[in-house]
Amino acid sequence: MNIANPYITGPNAEEDRNHRLRRWASIASIFVACILIATKTAAYVMTGSVSVMTSLLDSIFDAFTSGVTMFSVMHAATPADEEHRYGHGKIEALAALAQGVFILGSAIYLLVQSGERFIHPQPVKDADIGMWVMGLSIVLTAGLIAIQYHVIKRAGSIAISADYLERKGDLLVNVSVLAALVLGSFFSWPYFDPLFAGGIALMLFYGAWKISHDSYAVLMDRELPDEERAKIETVVKAHPKARDIHDLRTRTSGQRIFIEFHLEIDGNMSLRKAHDITEELEALLYKEFPNADVIIHQEPAGIDDHRIDDEIKG
Repeated sequence: MNIANPYITGPNAEEDRNHRLRRWASIASIFVACILIATKTAAYVMTGSVSVMTSLLDSIFDAFTSGVTMFSVMHAATPADEEHRYGHGKIEALAALAQGVFILGSAIYLLVQSGERFIHPQPVKDADIGMWVMGLSIVLTAGLIAIQYHVIKRAGSIAISADYLERKGDLLVNVSVLAALVLGSFFSWPYFDPLFAGGIALMLFYGAWKISHDSYAVLMDRELPDEERAKIETVVKAHPKARDIHDLRTRTSGQRIFIEFHLEIDGNMSLRKAHDITEELEALLYKEFPNADVIIHQEPAGIDDHRIDDEIKG
């Protein structure tokens, strides 16, 4: 990197605003989870509904994972240091992976509990109380989802995106629990409650897989999408002095994108001129990718050297 990225170095009001948005979204998630834990605990004690219990357990895990998300979002924003020269962005992916593991564990537990209630069905008591509590849960969860959606669109964050996906699942959970309580209060069939609980568990399984898959991609330095890589090549090759580009490697870490490639230029060009061309390309790439770090290696066009591209294609 020959020049600093003007979008991410020095005073940056937009980055500061995005960090505040991510932090407040995390705080809001914890606040909502704590309210729901208190109300759902009371509802479960009064109703004995396994569906309400599944929703309560989900909220308990939400509070824990939201705390992990807040920590990761705040820590990921700390600057690079001597031991972490690429920054701390991957901690968001680690937090999201932890969320996936906890969701998976709760889904297994819920399946076991719903199976137990199928074998030994129990009537739901005081369903009206449970309905009011689940109605409150739906309203609060929907409001939190709206906040998180806004933050993801404005500021991005894999950890908040994972929490957002989990909250969307929570909304379905709450609606399902409400449906189970309503049906159970009108019909004497005792299996509505465990049936909906089992369906909720299956939804949680899917959410755990999705979150874990996305986190794994970041932790394993998965390349940017093909269209993003093509955009990089287009920008570079459009420069009149650029002969070609090879060994393009990209990855993400938190909010940061890392772009690295070999630039082929005229071998007879002076080092000063090659340096100027590199800076021009960096400025163009920063404009297209404002959250990027760019590393360019210049080399004479046409030389026969070892290339990562050949290894991958071979």
